[in-house]
Amino acid sequence: MNTESTAPVPPPGCPAHATGEPVPLHGAEFAADPQAYYEYMRHYGPTAPVELAPGVEATLVTDYSAALQLLQNAGAFRKDSRRWRDFNEGEISPDSPVLPLLVYRPNAMFTDGADHMRLRQAITDSFARVDSHWLSQSAERVSNYLIAQFHTRGSADLLNDYAKLLPLFVFNELFGCPAEIGDRVLFGISGIFDGVNAEKANEVLGQAVGELVALKRSRPGDDVTSWLMQHQARLTNEEMAHQLVLLLGAGAEPLRNLISNTLHLLLTNDRYAAGGLIEEAIDTTLWKNPPMANYAPHYPAADMEFGGQKLAAGDLVLVSFAAANTDPALAASRHASSNRSHLAWSAGPHACPAKDPARLITVTAIENLFNRLPDVELAVPEDSLTWRPGPFNRALAALPARFTPVRAARQPDPQHRPETTARSDQGGGQGRQQERGGLWSSFLSWWKA
Repeated sequence: MNTESTAPVPPPGCPAHATGEPVPLHGAEFAADPQAYYEYMRHYGPTAPVELAPGVEATLVTDYSAALQLLQNAGAFRKDSRRWRDFNEGEISPDSPVLPLLVYRPNAMFTDGADHMRLRQAITDSFARVDSHWLSQSAERVSNYLIAQFHTRGSADLLNDYAKLLPLFVFNELFGCPAEIGDRVLFGISGIFDGVNAEKANEVLGQAVGELVALKRSRPGDDVTSWLMQHQARLTNEEMAHQLVLLLGAGAEPLRNLISNTLHLLLTNDRYAAGGLIEEAIDTTLWKNPPMANYAPHYPAADMEFGGQKLAAGDLVLVSFAAANTDPALAASRHASSNRSHLAWSAGPHACPAKDPARLITVTAIENLFNRLPDVELAVPEDSLTWRPGPFNRALAALPARFTPVRAARQPDPQHRPETTARSDQGGGQGRQQERGGLWSSFLSWWKA
């Protein structure tokens, strides 16, 4: 007689040892093997109770079909986090590390209905003005500069020396953001995603974007920040600041993770050896290792049953893009036939409005790296790599690599230096080059050499 239990067992380190116990999405154990946690959570059904941080509970949607249903039903599920019942009832500590990514901001992420349409239209119209050729040139130019900082060494941390910095530099140009402001934006975004001194990080981030708004009000340029201000939506200073938190945050943290997670796949999977099949590698990463693993906070507009669970109005409900994309039932569905039907960019009215620029930057960054360093390879065993803890993002802590050192750097011709403004496809005027210090000053000095 076989007495072995077929009940699912929580992953090692998971304290969820009884049905209904929230599964923790924080800590090193979850970061090390999130798919084991998702597999365990599926025994609850399409949704599971989770803990995002100590004292912060939520419902996580792990089923692909249920996730689509939620994301596309703006009537039943709202984005305005002022509906969050636990927060309104004082159940959430004001210094909780996850609060900066969940509390209400007057931007396109946390609004519904007409307010959301107005704010989102300002974003989509402004990004439509970005010249894709300029964006690709900018990403390649920044890539060349960053590679030049380490190519003679024969080794580099492709996360912290490359993937982390490249989006910041590109977005500095795209948004007309001086380096001293951009550095604080990166500090703030990293802090609120890592949950390290998140309250202070959020304060620094708010001050930085406020300064950028004030700068562009007085000195507009040919950049996304100025275009947002000039849009017929007539954004207030507060709305501008929080739109920038959303857009710069998406450009700093998720984009760096998309670049580094794709590089991780290219360096650890023989199918993608030597930097081949980059577009396919990006799609595979978006399916199986998306840079934002669990997010898209929503709140039921009324008490309901969803995914076999009872939800109360104002409950916090998140979507696990990582779990939904790897839903075992998906293989037999029509969605699996499309390589772009993953949920890494979300879906419905709040789907990412900047996925095309993000993909273009990622392709350029990776192609240029492998063109410049064709024999680059992982410098440590794959199982020694660590992932940053956090309930929302899927992020490496480091990506050590080695390659044949480049002995002589090719210096660009200063007479053929491309423009450094986010030129518009619609014939906008040429913006002023901002004075930039720190890393940005070093970049400009190198480029003019």
